[in-house]
Amino acid sequence: MSDEKRKRTSGIDRALQVMDILTERQEPMSAYDLAKSAGAPASTIYRIVDELVERDVLSRSDESRVWLGPRLMRYGLVYRARMDMFAEAKREMQRLSQATGETVQICARDEGMMVVIGMAEGEGHFRVASNVGTRVPLNWTASGRLLLGHLPDDERRAAFADCAKPSHTGTAETDPDKLAAQSRADFVNRLSIQMSSSEFSVACIAAPIRDETGACTATISVVLSERQARARGAELAHAVQDAALAVERALGQKAA
Repeated sequence: MSDEKRKRTSGIDRALQVMDILTERQEPMSAYDLAKSAGAPASTIYRIVDELVERDVLSRSDESRVWLGPRLMRYGLVYRARMDMFAEAKREMQRLSQATGETVQICARDEGMMVVIGMAEGEGHFRVASNVGTRVPLNWTASGRLLLGHLPDDERRAAFADCAKPSHTGTAETDPDKLAAQSRADFVNRLSIQMSSSEFSVACIAAPIRDETGACTATISVVLSERQARARGAELAHAVQDAALAVERALGQKAA
C-alpha cells in the first residue's frame, strides 16, 4: 500500500472517530477536547474538523465547539427511509406468502449482482435454493432486470455489459442491448417474469418497489415452480404488483 493511500485511509478513520466521539458524548465539543478523547495530535484533529465543517459534515455551535452537521442528517434520512422500506416490505412479504401459499422474496441490487435480503417460505413442498444472502448476476432474474429498469438507457446498457453472465441453465439472456430493452419494458409495466433462467423448473414473478424519486430500490417476488407459474401467472402477477404498491403507499408515495 502506498504512503498516499495510508494517509487517506488514516484521514477517513480520524474523521469517523471524531463523529463517533460526538455521537457518544451527545454534546458539542472543542477540537482540543476531541483530540484528547481520540488520543490524536491536536493539529491533525483541528485540520480534520475544519475540513468537515467546510463540507457541512460538522457545524460550529459557537466559536470553539463543533457538533454534527446537516449533511449527516441528509444521509440519515435516506438510510432511515431505506430501513422503513425494508420493514414495510417484510410485512407485505409475509402477507403475500400467506395469501398465495408460495415463497416470497425481497431482493435488492449489490453492484452487478442481485441479492436476496428477505424471504418467507411457502406452505407447500416446493423449495428454492436461493435463501437470504444469495447473490446472482442481475441478468439471471426477473428482479435483477427490474433493479436496473429506472436507469437512463446508456447506464442500463453499460451495467448489463459489465455484469451479464451465462446462467447454469444456459437460458439467461446475456446480450446487453436486449437486456436493457427488456429491463426498461419490465420496469414500465411494473412486472417481470422469468422461467428457468437461474434454476431449472423454477420461475419468478416480480414487481418493483420504487422510492420517492421513482427508482427501483428493491423488488418483491413470488418464487415457485414453472408449472405453477404457468397455471397461476395472471393471478400472481396482480398479487405482486399490488404488494409492491402497498409498500410504496405505506411510505407515503403517490402511485406513478
